[in-house]
Amino acid sequence: MSELREGLSGPAESQVVAVPYISYEDFGRRFLEYAASTERITGAFEKLTGEAFEFGPIGAGPGKLAKLSATVRLGQSRLNREVDDLISFDLVIPLKVDLLIDLAVDRYPFRVDGTVHLHLTVRTAEPLRVLIEIAEPQPSNVRINVASATRRGELLRILASVDHEIRRFVARYITTEICKPHIQAATDIDVAARLDAAWKL
Repeated sequence: MSELREGLSGPAESQVVAVPYISYEDFGRRFLEYAASTERITGAFEKLTGEAFEFGPIGAGPGKLAKLSATVRLGQSRLNREVDDLISFDLVIPLKVDLLIDLAVDRYPFRVDGTVHLHLTVRTAEPLRVLIEIAEPQPSNVRINVASATRRGELLRILASVDHEIRRFVARYITTEICKPHIQAATDIDVAARLDAAWKL
């Protein structure tokens, strides 16, 4: 604990204000936790919320006779933060899918819900940067529950590899989205450049 004198109230009197010093290590840790706050990370992925995209029709199943098409909607993401030796996050994005299997002679609709799980890790880099590293999503990061109204539909789901195709396309879409400039900018913080810019004001 140090003391800092501020102002004089009289010839022999002074006002003493205590300033709690902290170590460079503690300062660095606090800075990282502040720079990579839950609010900041959630904001970086906010544009994904409410987004919808389509895929198909694509051939699936034996002989690619079945045609799959779907509309995927992403919901409001939630973020779980873990602070240990490394600061990391698990980002969970809900999704809903309207899926259609077209066999030419008949069509079978499916309702699908699930979640996409992304893992993020806070890193530090030269010369003075804070990076939010996002593990590239794989189909295994997409967890889904497919509901079919009929046994025939359930059999088609298995034969046409419906679950695999949904996971594959959702993972590919999220991979494309996290490479977009607004997310890249939010996950690469050049501390030196921002300090220099603030110093010039």
